[in-house]
Amino acid sequence: MPTKVILDVDTGTDDAVALMVAALSPDLELVGATTVNGNTAVHNCTENTLRVFDWIGLPEIPVHQGMSRPLAREQMTQLNPASRIHGDLLDLPQATKARVQPGHAVDWLIETLLASSGDITLVPVGPLTNIATAIQKEPRILERIPEIVIMGGAHHHGNSTASAEFNIWLDPEAARIVVNCGRPIRMIPLDATHQALVSLDDCSALRNLGTPAAEAAARFVEKRIDGYDATQPMHRPNAAPVHDALAVCAIIDPTIVTTHHIPVDVETNAELSVGRTVCDFRFRSGRPANVHFAMDADEPKFVRMLMEILGRTA
Repeated sequence: MPTKVILDVDTGTDDAVALMVAALSPDLELVGATTVNGNTAVHNCTENTLRVFDWIGLPEIPVHQGMSRPLAREQMTQLNPASRIHGDLLDLPQATKARVQPGHAVDWLIETLLASSGDITLVPVGPLTNIATAIQKEPRILERIPEIVIMGGAHHHGNSTASAEFNIWLDPEAARIVVNCGRPIRMIPLDATHQALVSLDDCSALRNLGTPAAEAAARFVEKRIDGYDATQPMHRPNAAPVHDALAVCAIIDPTIVTTHHIPVDVETNAELSVGRTVCDFRFRSGRPANVHFAMDADEPKFVRMLMEILGRTA
């Protein structure tokens, strides 16, 4: 049976690829998508999500708009590094068939999870504001969540600060609530995503598949490569990570990443390291392991999965 998932997204370019993978994979059932402030303002994230579903011919997938700012902080738009990679609106036609659903994303998450059989995996690939708010508002949802698969965090290096990854940095208070919620958590951090790059040659191969999803993915990844080569060069040129898509692929095939079950917490107060995911690989804190933290990824397998799934049509 396909694994049921809800993607919580701040849709820019890598979220878009993740949404298409989740919607088109025969191994997943995408129950719906919720949007959150992050890569751009939440209303742009919502429009981008609708554009993606329109483009691949699946406008019926529910989209609910969520939180417009972090839990406890001012929105740091003037410091937002994501705009250099994503822009505000995706290079896809404006949505005409897909429509945002009435009701707030947090309320929909609560209602959907409480009505479920405990079989819907949550996949937040943006800031964790929606998920933390839902947990605070209705803690009973926790017993209905089999796993939370997070794209976020970093151990060796950050991308928003020297030590913090963007999704965690933008709302560290929310991230701290989620990683300490007591449910099984897999975290796909920069340490893994930077080991699974997609190249310009891969983009050409995607485009040659001729499907709407593959064409859009090639377009988005090429934009990412331009941005990364200019601002965050990887260990080889003409290639970039597609963070959020790796998190979705890790649900389909967990062997695509290598994880360590360790204690993880989030720094919310330090002057120099706010938003850092503090990884206790040597168990010095005495705390129990709470996160399966990925430190490596299988790049060839990831690219093969993208080709296979994005070569499908709705």
